[in-house]
Amino acid sequence: MQHLKVALIQTDIVWQNAEQNRLQFFKKINAITETVDVIVLPEMFTTGFSMQPQKIAETMQGETVKWMQKLAFETQAAITGSVIICEDNKYYNRFLFVHPSGEINKYDKRHLFTLAGEDKVYASGTEKLIVTYKGWRICPLICYDLRFPVWSRNMENYDVLLYVANWPKARIEAWDTLLKARAIENMCYSIGVNRVGTDGNNLAYNGHSSVYNCLGKEQNNVNSEEETVIITLNKNHISETRSKLNFLADKDSFTLQL
Repeated sequence: MQHLKVALIQTDIVWQNAEQNRLQFFKKINAITETVDVIVLPEMFTTGFSMQPQKIAETMQGETVKWMQKLAFETQAAITGSVIICEDNKYYNRFLFVHPSGEINKYDKRHLFTLAGEDKVYASGTEKLIVTYKGWRICPLICYDLRFPVWSRNMENYDVLLYVANWPKARIEAWDTLLKARAIENMCYSIGVNRVGTDGNNLAYNGHSSVYNCLGKEQNNVNSEEETVIITLNKNHISETRSKLNFLADKDSFTLQL
């Protein structure tokens, strides 16, 4: 596919209430009137950014995963976002990429947000994920990962960086700047879906969900309101830009030590 149509759902999140959040996202997804390929929900979209996983974590056999699979089948679009998952007696901030077929790709957040104590209650991921979907190569990452360019470096020839977040208003300038930088340095589309509203810790969020192309040009900005925005990515833009400006050929080689 030369084009990939992506729906970005920026909204408030009901604090630690998975059922209510599934209901509100169901309504927002049902309100999409055109055919899309990927639907992106924020980080921890069923709970908000909670440090109490022992109270609210689900399993890979739980209601949210089943809900995502059902929606992906019904809409024939991939449903994506991160969820608190318990597995092998550990808690993960896990990005789920659910295909219309029901297949699930998963990525566990590598960089845990120490400022909020995320590293004290969640286990860190150790594997980068590249999802192949409709001829596109997508690298999903989560929130704080955005600050660490080595982890996201385009060594796999991916087409899209996809970030989901609960990124607070107080540091939104960093979000805007780093999303753009990741697009430029990796010569890919960089997508960031953030939330709005105020969470259970009284932290305010103002969205700024955005899409940047290979040259760092913003394709559209959602600003600070609840909104669903649909953007079409163009594979020709990637190939033509990389052919004309083959900067990735000069990238440094390195080996990560985890």
